[in-house]
Amino acid sequence: QVQLVESGGGLAQAGGSLRLSCAASGRAVSIYAMGWFRQAPGKEREFVARMRWSGGFRSYVDSVAGRFIISRDTDTNTLYLQMTSLIPEDTAIYYCALGASYHSDSRNPQTYNYWGQGTQVPVSS
Repeated sequence: QVQLVESGGGLAQAGGSLRLSCAASGRAVSIYAMGWFRQAPGKEREFVARMRWSGGFRSYVDSVAGRFIISRDTDTNTLYLQMTSLIPEDTAIYYCALGASYHSDSRNPQTYNYWGQGTQVPVSS
């Protein structure tokens, strides 16, 4: 099995910053892409950012473009999400996801194979 463990969430002030981490461990798996999704109270899970594990391609939802940066460390199989200029609308549970094939080169959460347990990010105004 593959485990994804997120960390770095917590209460943030509007205008502040947080960095989320997602460590992948377990049996050897080929990582094609990884992404971050979030789910706000009463809303569906939505795409936030994704990247190909080989690097060079990143994609963001318009509402976070220019404020969030997705990155990864291939030595430790860790995915990051640097969040800056946080706004209350960013309040959600943030999940990382791992896709093992090119099918996961997508904003559709159903195309990802493994998910973390989520980390809460409340942003106060």
